[in-house]
Amino acid sequence: MANPGDAPLITRHRSTMFEDNALASAETLGQMSERFEPWVRERLADGRYVGLLLEEDGRCLASAGIFFADFPPHWLDVEPVRPYLLNFYTAPGSRGRGYAKVLLKASVEQCQARGAKVVTLHASKFGRPIYEKFGFEQSNEMMLKLHADG
Repeated sequence: MANPGDAPLITRHRSTMFEDNALASAETLGQMSERFEPWVRERLADGRYVGLLLEEDGRCLASAGIFFADFPPHWLDVEPVRPYLLNFYTAPGSRGRGYAKVLLKASVEQCQARGAKVVTLHASKFGRPIYEKFGFEQSNEMMLKLHADG
């Protein structure tokens, strides 16, 4: 289990995850990381973010996170919280060993332990097969990207 002192590691893993997927420029990822590190540190401290680290010989090989977000009571789950899985990352030399599956199972167990009935995530092309095998299904969620220029 991660603690607030692990915020820099989680931030590096998050940035590298997005970099590996070629989703943003280095400048944008740097700006994201500047804001993400204090955000995750605060949530690790108060329990809204649960960080899972898979370590071997003092090295972190893979990590994952669960953000327990405030969410309105819903017909799928009347509790006012919705766990969101994020920041699944495996170091390049450790990929293909099933670590993502181990972290996914542990993450879902954490959600179940808190009584959640619905868990959400956004999947990369690399992660989608793992999540689908676990039972995650595509939903009807849509997204509108707003731009400052209107």
